[in-house]
Amino acid sequence: MNTIRTTFRLLLFILLTVSPITAQTTAPKSDVTAGVSQTRLARYDAFLQNEIDEGRIPGAVSLIMRKGQIVHEAAYGYSSLDGKEPMRQDQIGHIMSMTKPIVTVAFMMLYEEGYFLLTDPVSKYLPQFKDLKVAKDPNEGIAGETVPVKKEVTIAHLLSHTAGFSHGLGGTKLDNETANALYFEPQKSIETRVNTLVGLPLMGQPGEQWYYSASPDVLAFLIEHFSGMSTAEFLQQRLFDPLGMKDTGYNIGKQDQDRWMPVHSLNEGGKLVNSPQQLPIEGNTVYGGTHGLFSTAADYMKFARMLLNGGEWNGKRYLSPKTLEIMTINQVGDLYQAPGEGFGFGFGVTTDLAGGKQLGSVGQYYWGGAYCTYFFIDPKEEMVAILMTQLQPYSGYYADKLRQFSYQAIVD
Repeated sequence: MNTIRTTFRLLLFILLTVSPITAQTTAPKSDVTAGVSQTRLARYDAFLQNEIDEGRIPGAVSLIMRKGQIVHEAAYGYSSLDGKEPMRQDQIGHIMSMTKPIVTVAFMMLYEEGYFLLTDPVSKYLPQFKDLKVAKDPNEGIAGETVPVKKEVTIAHLLSHTAGFSHGLGGTKLDNETANALYFEPQKSIETRVNTLVGLPLMGQPGEQWYYSASPDVLAFLIEHFSGMSTAEFLQQRLFDPLGMKDTGYNIGKQDQDRWMPVHSLNEGGKLVNSPQQLPIEGNTVYGGTHGLFSTAADYMKFARMLLNGGEWNGKRYLSPKTLEIMTINQVGDLYQAPGEGFGFGFGVTTDLAGGKQLGSVGQYYWGGAYCTYFFIDPKEEMVAILMTQLQPYSGYYADKLRQFSYQAIVD
């Protein structure tokens, strides 16, 4: 009898001491959606709200999907600090360089139709790409001494930012003059912008460096060359309409302009305000590949889910899984300088978690936009995460926090 009592007391002791610890470390099932803890995601809510309260961002829209289910959908703060207009989940913003993946996908749809090979020289289709020149010293600018290219720029160079072109962001005199020529001097169309680009010296020899560039504008012009329609028309007919991306395009219709969120910046006193200069939201005629599209988090999620699903969505095939495979592997060797990261065709790609010192998965692919919009797609975790705000200058900080808070919420 004493043995039975001793055993019972021991079991009772175990239950009373172990059960509370288990309850603290295991999220209740009602808290978990598609393996993601809502309690843990609340840390992301708190972080973003604090950034707003501290005046570092005006507002934000967050959208996270895992295993086919939306696990986080929220709007915070203000779309515009002028008038304190509350942020809406369907807010329309400039996605800036998140235009690049969309245009790259559209371009690769034409690759699948046989219009070109990735190894083709661009001059095969655009003769003005013959006999390009490379700056001997980019700090001397456009007027500096040049040398001929050693080899021609290829389609693959354009897709991987290894052609040697500039985006105007590098800080040299040539970068600054390139930015002015491409984006501040008037351009009538994507053709005139590309012709301006090829009239400028390259930053380096094709294939010898990764240099963030205006190459996606050339892709946009090639879409027009191969398809016989404007890039805006091609995107609308081949991607936006079929995917139901009703709020994505190069202009915002008057009926939707009340949902536009302007970009914000710090004034001379360090206070966050609506930027005094805003890009036009209508009347745009340069249908570029570097930037130019407006969209919502919900629309971009449709695009991203199609990619996560291997290029197919709602019974319609946009790309082959094999095409996506070559787009989302590292195409540039060790030329891309971010630790643990590489670059494919149109996307940054994660190659080494230890090197990058971030949560994630090898094979994750991603990009962002100059006004602090971000997304990543993780095939291993069946996950897409999007964060949109409108803030300049660009910072990769919020992209890092998006990864951190999204992945730490996975519990299954």
